[in-house]
Amino acid sequence: MSIWCISLFLKATQPKVAEELQLDSENPVRRQFFARLNNELAARGVIEVLRHGINHGKHDTILFYSSPSVGNEKAQMLFRENRFSVTRQLRYSTDETRRALDMALFINGLPIATFELKNSLTKQTVADAIEQYKLDRDPKEPLFRFGRCVVHFAVDDTEVMMCTELRGKASWFLPFNQGYNDGAGNPPNTNGLKTAYLWETILTPLGLTNILENYAQIVEEKNPKTGKKKWKQVFPRFHQLEVVRRTLADVARHGAGKRYLIQHSAGSGKSNSIAWLAHQLIGVRKDETDVFDSIIVITDRRILDKQIQATIKQFAQVGATVGHADDSGDLRKFIEGGKKIIITTVQKFPFVLDEIGDQHRGRTFAIIIDEAHSSQGGKTSAALSQALADPEDEINNTLQKRIGTRKMLTNASYFAFTATPKNKTLEMFGIPQPADAEGKVKHKPFHNYTMKQRRLTRALSWMCSRATRPWIATTN
Repeated sequence: MSIWCISLFLKATQPKVAEELQLDSENPVRRQFFARLNNELAARGVIEVLRHGINHGKHDTILFYSSPSVGNEKAQMLFRENRFSVTRQLRYSTDETRRALDMALFINGLPIATFELKNSLTKQTVADAIEQYKLDRDPKEPLFRFGRCVVHFAVDDTEVMMCTELRGKASWFLPFNQGYNDGAGNPPNTNGLKTAYLWETILTPLGLTNILENYAQIVEEKNPKTGKKKWKQVFPRFHQLEVVRRTLADVARHGAGKRYLIQHSAGSGKSNSIAWLAHQLIGVRKDETDVFDSIIVITDRRILDKQIQATIKQFAQVGATVGHADDSGDLRKFIEGGKKIIITTVQKFPFVLDEIGDQHRGRTFAIIIDEAHSSQGGKTSAALSQALADPEDEINNTLQKRIGTRKMLTNASYFAFTATPKNKTLEMFGIPQPADAEGKVKHKPFHNYTMKQRRLTRALSWMCSRATRPWIATTN
């Protein structure tokens, strides 16, 4: 962390606190504050510290001001006081090696992202950057310890890879590419490098703030067999960020009443995508009014249920926000009580439509339909899978009847997540395209992350996360 930058931020935004902490000179009071901050970063991680600040003595110290709401001039002024800074050739090590990495990004002096940058002029690629992270960047260094930095990027002219936890040779990097022609990689850029989008659209002050507020998180995972718990830091992949942002923007523009088909292959991280979408749909507004009164998630996956609650818990009191409806009584109670996010099973889908279509026509709802993984097995999994794939399924038929009677067209939006939609699902939820020469109308998803793209990106992750030169395997 940068003590100088943190001091400047506190003096500008909380002058009384800065004065009492004696930040202008080297002294015991100042040292105690930064020691406390360092301990909090180690215990809670930089994401949590930025979101909620730290308590030191009598001071509740704010270390980051979030994105301001429209018309709130004071919040806008405070947000502008945030210091987004980039340091090149950052010397992160205090030992005799004085090692440095290519670049680091900070907010108010706290590290957010590190970068190893390569280019074709030096005949180095993203794989060389990953090697550098795995072999030359000691995970025991403060900057690289778990939670002390949000994400680590390996970047070259054409590819971007990311890692949220450096573990030496065991570090696992995932692609952060846009995809091209339904495959991996990035599209050509007539105005510069293929990877320019990382700086131009993702890591802007507002873009990065949005990620820190609504996506990045540290979650607890429990091994179902051993019961052992571990912590995992999460940063959205490009397709996850894109689908949520595009969907939210479309809802804000058109309001309730549309249908969205989101075709994301197995292994694309649908659980996180659905959780992030559900959480943020709560706050979407049109004409200064909330678009939706409640978000209803249809799923039989307990893992998704837990993921949504873990995600919401980072931003609001989960008990007041999320309700799991196992039976019709709970479902009716949550809908009538205005519970913001309601999670229920596929068997309750007809009841959901009857309830919100007949009893709550004056309110608006977002219905997110999740496709269960086929590997789950069991009748409920099969029922949910069929709900998005079989022409005779209960969901499609029930929904079609509602649409046929002109109900549910104005007070609900549908967001269907599936990996392999059949024609009926495409017709029900997809976007109609111009008729072909034979007069046939095809439909396409609102957003697509194909199996082809997933296979290619997975192969890229595997190749980049292994030794890329023969001598690497024997290097200590």
